[in-house]
Amino acid sequence: MPWPTTPPTATHRAAYADAEPRSFWLHPAPAPAPTLTTSTDADLCIVGGGFTGLWAALHAKRDDPGRDVVLLEGETAGFGASGRNGGFCVASLTHGIENGIARFADEMPALERLGLANYDDLRADLDAYGIDCDFEPTGDLLALTDDYQLPWLEEERELLTRFGHDVTILDREQMQREVHSPTYVGGTWDRTGAAVLDPGKLAAGLRAAALARGVRIHEHSAAHDVTDDLTVLTAQGRVKARRVLLATSAYPPLLREIRRYVVPVYDYALVTEPLTAAQLEAVGWRHRQGIGDGGNRFHYYRLTADDRILYGGWDAVYRFRGPVGPRQDEHDPTFATLSQHFFHTFPQLDGVRFTHRWGGAIDTSSRFSVFFGTARGGRLAYAAGYTGLGVAATRFGARVALDLLDGRDTDATRLRYVRRKPVPFPPEPLRWAVVQYTRSRLAAADRDEGRRGPWLRLLDRLGLGFDS
Repeated sequence: MPWPTTPPTATHRAAYADAEPRSFWLHPAPAPAPTLTTSTDADLCIVGGGFTGLWAALHAKRDDPGRDVVLLEGETAGFGASGRNGGFCVASLTHGIENGIARFADEMPALERLGLANYDDLRADLDAYGIDCDFEPTGDLLALTDDYQLPWLEEERELLTRFGHDVTILDREQMQREVHSPTYVGGTWDRTGAAVLDPGKLAAGLRAAALARGVRIHEHSAAHDVTDDLTVLTAQGRVKARRVLLATSAYPPLLREIRRYVVPVYDYALVTEPLTAAQLEAVGWRHRQGIGDGGNRFHYYRLTADDRILYGGWDAVYRFRGPVGPRQDEHDPTFATLSQHFFHTFPQLDGVRFTHRWGGAIDTSSRFSVFFGTARGGRLAYAAGYTGLGVAATRFGARVALDLLDGRDTDATRLRYVRRKPVPFPPEPLRWAVVQYTRSRLAAADRDEGRRGPWLRLLDRLGLGFDS
């Protein structure tokens, strides 16, 4: 069932007109961490209080409880991508098996094994640290909305099964029985290594666990430089560290070389008011899976713990020179399109209002998954470029970055996946032109029954292609 080609209406815009312009997941911490206003020393200074930074702090203390760890966050813990995503927690480290095979075919058995082990360890850590983040291991639904996509189903099932996933093909009737949407023509249900959770609660839980184990967290303490002797500078203070770990996601990195490999792409989402019992019955969705559809421009959606629907995706907005900040969090054209597509997906929910709308920057790399590096003679390490699907992968990223800092030889650190950088993005203005042209060609492929034109085929041949 094709997506609407007419512009969104005033009714679509009215549905989110009164929505709060902030992430549904983010709530103030009960006691804010102090701003850094002095000079201090530390064994390890972590820059960035998102999932990667928080997991790194916990891993560092688990490795050595006596290690003095300082974490600097420019806003509050979880403020960036960690608190603005859809809350999809999946085991893949490579943004899906197909994307991984295109780049790391020989390493995919190891990467899938490591990804599934990381997912299981994350679940164990939630119990060990007492973190209640509404974790629901419901699996993942791929919802196909166009008949031309149906031949993909058997390929998808075969690929997932080859790597040990429990996956079921659903025909039109079975798919619509799972979730009542007239847009569905078929799909797959992958029950392995896929859950939904509340990312705000996860960030808050990781923060509380880190504080309880002696990590010194300083919020509203944006780092603006790291010197050659590993002194991290903020506006009012400084940390002289033996080791530094950068976990700044899409925000401007302190290490200039990272800027070649990351572009900040903005993603947007809407969240409805809680559905009534009658509305839930009209939608079905009794198994509460996370859902993504099959287009290059795709939607993702899921139920929250209090039975709202989060609905996001479709547009991936890159702006010239890649600014990141509050001005970019609002984008009415995308909100209007999401509202229109939501009611196209669920016409039975006509009249439902959205209570929250927001945007956030994703740290996109050309390989569409996390990459790593070291500098300053191996005393500084970083993990960046997750490109979404980082809720679980950030735990892996934190572990690997720490292992690189500490010189550990592990199954992960030996991989080309860890040792090799992605292809860098060109400088502006060519960067902006390449990103925009690629976006337009992906949209054209969706309009042409998935056929990839010359530009996308060239990217595929160069190992730079991507489809959802």
